Amino acid sequence: MLSRSRSTIAKTARVFATISLAAAVAVAGSATAFAQGVPVVRDAEIEALVRDYARPIFRAAGLANDGIDIVLVNDSSFNAFVTGRRLFINTGALMTAETPNEIIGVIAHEAGHIAGGHQQKLREQLERAKTMAIIATLLGAGAMVAGATTNSRGLAGAGMGVAAGGGEMAQRSILAYQRTEEITADRSAITYLNATGQSGMGMLKTFHRFQTALSLSGAQVDPYRISHPMPQDRIANLEVLVKQSPNVDTLDPPTLQQRHDMMRVKIAVYMEGQAAAARLMQKMRGSMAALYGDAQSTYLYGNLASALAKTNALIKAQPKNAYFQELRGDILMKANKPGDAADAYSKAVSLDPARSGLLPVSLGQALMAVGTPDSLKKAVVQINNGLGRDKENSTGYRYLAQAYGELGDIPGAELATAEGHFYSGDYKDAKIFAMRAQQQMKRGEPRWIRAQDIINYKSSGKSQ
Repeated sequence: MLSRSRSTIAKTARVFATISLAAAVAVAGSATAFAQGVPVVRDAEIEALVRDYARPIFRAAGLANDGIDIVLVNDSSFNAFVTGRRLFINTGALMTAETPNEIIGVIAHEAGHIAGGHQQKLREQLERAKTMAIIATLLGAGAMVAGATTNSRGLAGAGMGVAAGGGEMAQRSILAYQRTEEITADRSAITYLNATGQSGMGMLKTFHRFQTALSLSGAQVDPYRISHPMPQDRIANLEVLVKQSPNVDTLDPPTLQQRHDMMRVKIAVYMEGQAAAARLMQKMRGSMAALYGDAQSTYLYGNLASALAKTNALIKAQPKNAYFQELRGDILMKANKPGDAADAYSKAVSLDPARSGLLPVSLGQALMAVGTPDSLKKAVVQINNGLGRDKENSTGYRYLAQAYGELGDIPGAELATAEGHFYSGDYKDAKIFAMRAQQQMKRGEPRWIRAQDIINYKSSGKSQ
């Protein structure tokens, strides 16, 4: 898995620090990251773009029908990783990568891990390593007992060394195995990029960035005590393959680069602050991305009337851009004009090629704010539409519960609250609200059955 520092060059070295067996177990065994406090970011535009990056890669890797979910993580480090059938990408990676090709290379690498079944193989290696450590501990304990019974301090000391050395050997075995997997995933990534007619130069640029940051950090790294190969080794392993490819000089399409730039500006505005956003927009002066960033920055920090005018100009330039309409809806909601906001969100939903579940929920929120019985009924329909496309949107269930409550449908509100807790990983409260909903429902009806599913759910977590 690719990784970089959290926010400063000095922290880059931490990427190459020793990974403990316990940490490896936690990563390999994690299948419920949403419920474990991963800071997930939801944005229809960014999710659609990253899925567009991933789609041809997944097809080339034989994963097109495997239902791989892509999750955005609110973290400024350059990092991506996989757990189960989820691929997590940090916003820091999206923000740092200057071209789509760099992120596509990251996705290709992680696809190599998924297609290669590396998580399951790592679990098997961990079991072997634990066995090695247990045997070494038992041998060491035996030696210490023998030393004690013969009054031989040397033999007892040797026993302690055997036990300690066994753990070290098991750890190094795991780390060596992980480094091999990383090399394999790198090579698989090049295969997928070639199959899709894309360059591997983005991957090389990423590794050169790691190498530069590590050199500037001044950290001394033991290459045998890290879970990833050293950047210079990865570059050496891939450089010939990348430069021999007929796609080596292939550039990203201009329209894709523009979407990438707009994504970077959006992340900068919402997560890095005005100063960082202004610096990035300065580099993109006059571009659509810079104008987009300016409109968003004005919405967050400036005058709403000015933000609306800037957004209307963007819509005039790209009338079919769903996310410009979404921004217009956001501005109008903040200006306390829910009716106009609903119109904007409705256009966003109709224009959205990715059919995101987030946009109908936003439309539902605006309709709820209108506050009439008719608009509340429409809100329920829209939010349910959104949740039908995106069932794990726990926030959406909260709005749905509110809408049902305002309509007087208390069982519906209780069940929606249960769903929200369930997809947040709070299974205990989910069961409580599901039981409350069931008490007011007819046995056997679809909503009663769904409540029963939540009540019967078995989790290995502590929050059940």
